Amino acid sequence: MPDAQPDLPWLGRPHTVSAPKRRSPAAVIGVCLGAVAVLVLGLVAIVALNRDNTPLANPNFRDAPSSQDSPAPLPPGGAGAPASASNPATEPSEPSATGPQKVLKLADHPILQDPNAGLQNRVCTLPAWQSTQAGAEAFFTAASKCLDAAWGPFLEAYRLPFTPPSLHFPTGASFETECGTIQVGIATAAYYCENNLYVPFRGLQTDQYGNNPGVYLALFAHEYGHHVQEVAGLMDAAWQKIYEAGQNSPAGLEMSRRKELQAQCFSGMFLGAHVDQGGTITRDMYNKAWNDQETRGDNTSRSHDHGTNAHYAAWWRAGATSNRIADCNTFAAPSSEVS
Repeated sequence: MPDAQPDLPWLGRPHTVSAPKRRSPAAVIGVCLGAVAVLVLGLVAIVALNRDNTPLANPNFRDAPSSQDSPAPLPPGGAGAPASASNPATEPSEPSATGPQKVLKLADHPILQDPNAGLQNRVCTLPAWQSTQAGAEAFFTAASKCLDAAWGPFLEAYRLPFTPPSLHFPTGASFETECGTIQVGIATAAYYCENNLYVPFRGLQTDQYGNNPGVYLALFAHEYGHHVQEVAGLMDAAWQKIYEAGQNSPAGLEMSRRKELQAQCFSGMFLGAHVDQGGTITRDMYNKAWNDQETRGDNTSRSHDHGTNAHYAAWWRAGATSNRIADCNTFAAPSSEVS
């Protein structure tokens, strides 16, 4: 019950009521007519306020952001952490006026801030590896679906404009992309450019790696990691810095290494989140991919834009071990860790 109303001074004090004074008949009639006039005016006002053409508030209008306007919490995932039965990050939300937009940031990008955010542990079923053009196409097509299922909900939770990359399997000695003509060789086992992911079978070096699907999967997941950067806005932000510094300048090359080493970390996250989950990504595949990372990097390619072999392996293993995207913030790392 509400508190008792205190005495209000404007109500006055109790007093003795005297008998009402007698009024003349004319005065009484005048009072009655005045009351009738007030009543009629009141009825007119009520009707006017309830006419059908009175504008109504838009039922879909929202003048304050709801809890759905901020990123939904993500399940941590990681080795031994099961995926939740329902992922709140995938629930539909009301679209904004302009729709999801990239965020052109680097170290302070929203997806890199939560220390507990990672990919859900999922089952990924891939066909058995066959060292043929058709076999590789079937393997990577299935892998792309697993990568879509892993990264799509994650990125959408941050209101980023996720769409799967287009997959291509060039068969010639070179292939055309929006980034130019790409020659197939040791350095082009897979290639990413502008929402397109290319996997030339001739660049996979199957004569050297043979039946090692974990190695091929890690390569593919690295290039897919560039798509994650593209969708998030990290790729555009990194290239802006590279162009400003000069592509072959020390600062430009360092920014390129940070970009590549983050894709390494994203690749490790994917394999770490899917190994031993009941699918076909086995512990043997994971171990082969783990060991293979030491064979790749600038020491092998004699370049300066991907990172040393040691750093190439270290960042991949960081993602694979923790499955925490904050551990993939290469843009915040000291220069000594991205050399």
